[in-house]
Amino acid sequence: MNLWVIVPAYNEAKGIEATLRALEDQDDRAFTLVVVDNMSTDATAEVVRAYAAGSSLTVEIVTERRKGTGAASDTGMRHAIARGATHLLRTDADCLPRRDWVRAMKRGFADGLEMVGGLLRPRTDEFRLKFWERWLLPSVVETAALFGRVRPGNRGAYLGPYVMMPGATVGITAALYERAGGFPRTAIEEVHEDRALVNRVRAITRAYGTRRDVVVYGSVRRLRAYGLAGTLAWYADHHYRPEVVDVR
Repeated sequence: MNLWVIVPAYNEAKGIEATLRALEDQDDRAFTLVVVDNMSTDATAEVVRAYAAGSSLTVEIVTERRKGTGAASDTGMRHAIARGATHLLRTDADCLPRRDWVRAMKRGFADGLEMVGGLLRPRTDEFRLKFWERWLLPSVVETAALFGRVRPGNRGAYLGPYVMMPGATVGITAALYERAGGFPRTAIEEVHEDRALVNRVRAITRAYGTRRDVVVYGSVRRLRAYGLAGTLAWYADHHYRPEVVDVR
């Protein structure tokens, strides 16, 4: 297994070091890390380079000029494949993978899955979370997952059921990524690229699933910026469209 981890990043200079530390603290560090700088206007790339200089991780930085998590993620995935990657993991630059995240992903692949999803839980280090915020992010994700099962766009001639796999905690074999066509090269306000990739995969295989032992802690900053109703509407086909999409 030649495993690579891809992290798309846009204007994450203030927080990406925490994500890099979480990856360096993995109990299985047999992977190469690629950070895709999505034309940040801050010092994101410089922060990553400085961290990499003193890190035991193998870190590469590439640039994607087209705005969007889909475009940046696809660039990172295809960069890794061109360098010989057989298995690909993605998390986001405002997320903290649990210490056993890589190892748990590998177990998913070993159990026969070609695409592995995981659980998204709220970070507790970012803000002083209120009680309701601690359970709200998982509830939002679960509500979105339930909606996804009946959403018209997720129904049709697929080989298996719809399963929500947040882009912040997803793994896929390089072979399946290429067969499925990869992440759409879009911006987050245009398409939820993780949902699109799941549907592309469902059209060609049943070898996908979510595992409860694959855990990433995600930022609650979008929830704080949009509120509960706005966040739910955002994840339900972007029915809520704020002026500022890139919440920082």
